Amino acid sequence: MNFQNLTQEDIVKLGETSSELMGALILYLWDENQILKQRVKELEDRLNLNSRNSGKPPSSDGYKKPNPKSLRGKSDKQSGGQYGHKAHQLPLNENPDHVIIHALDICKKCHFSLKNTLPIDEKIRQVLDFIAKIETTEHRVQVKICPKCQHQNQASFPTGIDYKTQYGESTKAIFSYLNIQQLLPLKRLTETIQDLTGHSVSQGAIVHANEELHKKLAHSEEQIKQQLLASHVVHFDESGIRVNGKLNWIHTACTPELTYYFIHSKRGKVAMDEGSILLDYTGTAMHDGLASYRTYKCGHALCNQHHHRELIAVVENDQQTWGQLMIDLLYDIKKNKEKRISAGFTQMEPDTIAGYEAKYRTILDIGLAKNPPPPPTVEKKKGRVKQSKAKNLLDRLENRQAVLAFMYNFQVPFTNNVAEQSIRMIKTMQKISGSFRSKKGADTFCRIRGFVSTLRKQELPILKKIQDVFASKHVIPAPPLIN
Repeated sequence: MNFQNLTQEDIVKLGETSSELMGALILYLWDENQILKQRVKELEDRLNLNSRNSGKPPSSDGYKKPNPKSLRGKSDKQSGGQYGHKAHQLPLNENPDHVIIHALDICKKCHFSLKNTLPIDEKIRQVLDFIAKIETTEHRVQVKICPKCQHQNQASFPTGIDYKTQYGESTKAIFSYLNIQQLLPLKRLTETIQDLTGHSVSQGAIVHANEELHKKLAHSEEQIKQQLLASHVVHFDESGIRVNGKLNWIHTACTPELTYYFIHSKRGKVAMDEGSILLDYTGTAMHDGLASYRTYKCGHALCNQHHHRELIAVVENDQQTWGQLMIDLLYDIKKNKEKRISAGFTQMEPDTIAGYEAKYRTILDIGLAKNPPPPPTVEKKKGRVKQSKAKNLLDRLENRQAVLAFMYNFQVPFTNNVAEQSIRMIKTMQKISGSFRSKKGADTFCRIRGFVSTLRKQELPILKKIQDVFASKHVIPAPPLIN
């Protein structure tokens, strides 16, 4: 019997005529109630998600931001500058551009004239002012007529001086630096240059400078990729971004010393095969657990910052205590590892590792008991059976080698923050300037941004190095440190 369209009167009549049908109705309503309760739970959990207990960005929190609570936990250090912290102040310039002498003509006490009295000392204070202006360098080539054969001769302009008027290497370097590194949109950048120098520059001139820099950085980008391939640990991440109005994905492969970006219309393995280093990489890949990464034969490490946020959701939304137990265990291992490193050790003792593994297994078993697999469905459907977020997290945590990779190998960090920070800057650019208008512009940005990010990480002078690239000097970032 179909119970879906029953009215209240039908139910009353059913109770009076058939106890069997009434019992079937009760079972039907019980099943419906369970489905609705699960649906309400899912919707409530979705409403309770924020940047602290999920992968949602802080910008999505709106006005209902969660109470500030650092995921890093409390530190033993006091707030403010630490002992031994080097103070910073403006140094005196030994060769000032201008010197103004303030003479003293009358004694402040007796008013006697001091015009003919030589000073015994001078006190110095300096004022630093930024003065920006466009300088013009004119190149003149001589034209001469040979007195013997009457041939008209002309000297050659230097290499790179190709047009009647053009911007120099320093100016083009400033264009690209302010646009790519400081993320000034084209319109605001032209206004900034106009306000600082009084010179009007077109947006097209900035675009052309970036395109020229993009071509000249092809070799440097290839060097960065080769150095990433030689690194022990490489961080990977990806995030959606709009190109010409369509969803694309920006991918990054990076270390604390190197950064490489590329944009692709796909997120998974197709994109990683075409643009990433993963096909040939043999070290340890640190990532957030996207299934496509697992298809590569390199080592794998999972980001425990992601796990921390999801475990908070397990504690707060599901009221399951095993989540807090797992958080405490992971940070206990992290703290012990940091102590071992400070003491000069390069690995953890085998007995200690075995103890942590046993605790890890126990907590997982507690979580699995609270979150059993869903019952098999009667109707066969494509794809995996839908599970709760807690069960999905437990399935990922079953990969103990990847979750605890930071414990087994001290070169592996606890989180994937290096990659997340690299991606965050691209998202910041998107908020400021909007989406990319073309794939060409996106590729140009990615190559230059990867280069300047690498320079920044290695504490190299970005503006000077960009200027060297425009001057056709080979600028190859230093080889990576052991990470």
